[in-house]
Amino acid sequence: MTNTPSNDQTLDTSAEQVTLMDQLKQVELFNGRAAMLGIVIGIVVEGLTGVGIAHQIGLGALVDGYAACRTQFLPFCF
Repeated sequence: MTNTPSNDQTLDTSAEQVTLMDQLKQVELFNGRAAMLGIVIGIVVEGLTGVGIAHQIGLGALVDGYAACRTQFLPFCF
């Protein structure tokens, strides 16, 4: 007696893999769309308020260079 899976088990496993791949495609599609929407919203807010995206999410001090030089996050200063 061999330990090879029967045809039913092989078909079941391949059907599960197809289902998982379809779910992964849907999740990645949603993730990409959410990221694009976030960037567009950030750009619109930047256009309306003049505050950059980095400042909107709290990383403005690093972009400005002051905090980067003061806390030595970067090997150079602006």
